[in-house]
Amino acid sequence: MASPADRADRPPLTERVEELLAAGGPLPLVEAGDPVLRRGTEPYDGQLPPALLARFVDALRLTMRMAPGVGLAAPQVGVGLRIAVLEDPAPVPEEVAVARGRVPQPFRVLVNPSYEPVGAERAAFFEGCLSVPGWQAVVARHAAVRLTGQDEYGRTLDEVVGGWPARIVQHETDHLDGVLYLDRAEIRSLSSSRALAERWNAPTPHAAARELGFELPE
Repeated sequence: MASPADRADRPPLTERVEELLAAGGPLPLVEAGDPVLRRGTEPYDGQLPPALLARFVDALRLTMRMAPGVGLAAPQVGVGLRIAVLEDPAPVPEEVAVARGRVPQPFRVLVNPSYEPVGAERAAFFEGCLSVPGWQAVVARHAAVRLTGQDEYGRTLDEVVGGWPARIVQHETDHLDGVLYLDRAEIRSLSSSRALAERWNAPTPHAAARELGFELPE
């Protein structure tokens, strides 16, 4: 056990991450209304020792899978670092996968990610968030983006992603900027998970747009 003096010498972020990991298992999720989701994040520049970073990434992966979700950003577990993880096995019917451009994505770590649109095309679909449980809303996002940043080993990322993977990248990167998906959503589309399952589970949100009265991008 570390002494009080040892703990006092540790940077606050290191202390915070160690406290989170001490309990084991999935990390507790922060929900909308907590200021940590609105503050933005600190660029990652080695604030965590390599072994602690690896443990933190493993905990983010476990938490994402247990939730379950297809992405998770560090602020969603109360850590203000510019780190996110994503993974999507895409277990959806073929017609949904085709309509949404949803293809399986292996687990990966995004460190200091940013994105910029590629082309002018936008796509709108229902979207949810682990920090806003029980609700989904339609969000129009760039159909393709250029993702830049690093992975957990410091290797450079610079690639173009489209379809559902582009949506995940935008959603998780927005978290790192203090932006929730509801900030970009068509609020008239806001639906409970039950309503979504019973009414708006079609591959596209066109019926919801007609019935709830909101616009979709052309």
